[in-house]
Amino acid sequence: MVASPNVQYVSPEEYLAREQTSPIKHEYRDGEVYAMAGASDAHVTITVNLSSLLRTHLRGSGCRTYASDMKAQVEANRYYYPDVMVTCDERDRTFDYFKRYPCLIVEVLSEATEAFDQGDKFADYRHLESLQEYV
Repeated sequence: MVASPNVQYVSPEEYLAREQTSPIKHEYRDGEVYAMAGASDAHVTITVNLSSLLRTHLRGSGCRTYASDMKAQVEANRYYYPDVMVTCDERDRTFDYFKRYPCLIVEVLSEATEAFDQGDKFADYRHLESLQEYV
């Protein structure tokens, strides 16, 4: 989350509705919407390789692997796009645009996002009772 937030409060419902038709991804934290920047070649390569390995490893287990484009909902007022996320919880199959019960979240660090990913975002993710690992 590097960009400046919009100054107007946006409700979680508004955010989710807008995000479905937005040409760019945004993260949401306490009523503020943050546009996400593009990723480097190395970042994308790491994300794709890791998600591919996890997907293959988890095949047939009932768990699902998501890369970059699926939101994780943290409480009712925070939505993030982890680089890689795994959920094994049947309840997540009812949510089309976000997942609430991930067991694994991976953030590929960059200079621009490292402090937030290891700081406030990690603190937020710790509120997820289902989360077993954060990498």
